[in-house]
Amino acid sequence: MQNLLTGHPVSLHILDYGYFRVHSGPRDVGIMGALIRTDAGEEVLVDTGFPLRYAADHVAAGLADRMETFGTVLECSERNTPEAQLALAGTSPDRIALVIQTHTHIDHAGQLDIAPQAPMLIAAAERALPRPLGWPGALAMEWPERRYVEVTEDMQIGPGFEVLLCPGHAPGQLALVIDLPETGPVLYTSDAISRPSEVGEGFKGSWDVPQAQAQGARLLQRAKARGAMVIYGHCPDQWLSMRKAPESYR
Repeated sequence: MQNLLTGHPVSLHILDYGYFRVHSGPRDVGIMGALIRTDAGEEVLVDTGFPLRYAADHVAAGLADRMETFGTVLECSERNTPEAQLALAGTSPDRIALVIQTHTHIDHAGQLDIAPQAPMLIAAAERALPRPLGWPGALAMEWPERRYVEVTEDMQIGPGFEVLLCPGHAPGQLALVIDLPETGPVLYTSDAISRPSEVGEGFKGSWDVPQAQAQGARLLQRAKARGAMVIYGHCPDQWLSMRKAPESYR
């Protein structure tokens, strides 16, 4: 597949889409997205957090979607929308060149129609679903009309920017590896590995546990071989110490 980006990554902004308490544990986790810039001026948005109705009233939205079966939304307001988070990083949806959808659970895919001028990179297995995964019991999500670029294997989408297909947590889970000029290699796992302890727990609760275990091991081996910084999808301790927009990793 032809490269989707021409420039090399130069910065990574972590976007704060809110805060969630998982009943199991319990543990409080951040809801994460990312903005990646290249030296060609390209801007890549990774995931979009909860649907906008959560920013209007996260308590009512959580009840309507029966989120109490899993956890509780602790924080999600206007400041946790993609538009507000992108503004903190000095940009806006209309400047996005590419959207990467790591998977379509409700806390990652709330605005599948954002930045319609940009193609959306998504795993073919995820896009083949009749509807985005959303959440069991939640209001149904739909696929918007836009250009989709489907991932069927690991792929290089630009210099120093690789997308890894890691089914397990979800049918079309994606992870990213980018090379930053100062930080060096960064593995952005999304929910392929939500937190380090998930490895010892055997990835229980995943869509496909054996695949999740195999892909988790592959990602960690790859990170170790490259000496990469690992950013986990929902790690409680890491979230508290992470640089978030307007700060960035470079």
